[in-house]
Amino acid sequence: MSGRVLLVTGTDTGVGKTWVSCGVLRGARAAGLRVAARKPAETGCDPDATGRLVGADAVALHAAAGADEPVDAVCPIRLPDPLAPSFAARRAGVTIDVARVVASCRQRVAEVDLLLVEGAGGLLVPIADRFTFADLARELGARLLLVVGARLGAINHALLSLEVATSRGIPVAGFVVNHFSSTRDLATDTLAASLRELTQVPLLAEVGHDADPALLLPAAAVRRLAS
Repeated sequence: MSGRVLLVTGTDTGVGKTWVSCGVLRGARAAGLRVAARKPAETGCDPDATGRLVGADAVALHAAAGADEPVDAVCPIRLPDPLAPSFAARRAGVTIDVARVVASCRQRVAEVDLLLVEGAGGLLVPIADRFTFADLARELGARLLLVVGARLGAINHALLSLEVATSRGIPVAGFVVNHFSSTRDLATDTLAASLRELTQVPLLAEVGHDADPALLLPAAAVRRLAS
């Protein structure tokens, strides 16, 4: 593979992985890098007027990456139930072919400088059977970008995620603290400083509510994600 694979995961679902992923993609494009995105499977998708399932995350990633390929290439599997991909696929009668997912990512990363792969939920969420996003990261030789949702309890979730990555030999590029809610309190205000104290993993950015991550990640940091 000629480029780099960055797998974006979160401390939980709904913490702003797509928001941060789109910011990284836009920042990388602004830094002159060729980028592409993959979301192997998106769940909780709603049908459009024709009855076709639409993945909002996939659409956003497609646009942020520059839309030089069909959105179906970014996310080939869209499922209606808001569950882990493995279970949502089973309920829909769909088989997720892990080998095909891996092959698609390997083919695309050979054509770009940075391939961003966005997971679903956290690192141990199953894609198919017991094959998780942690397993996908290892198959692709990806580095990890952890999006930490700013809320009470995030320290434990962040450290558990980093522990899993370390135990499985997945290198971690850094973490982003994302204030996905406009509500602030002592726990959210002190989260970034607490994690800096508790881990050697670099804090790449602390993103305020509705702030664009692309504006907070310096070009040098974005280039390091692809080097």
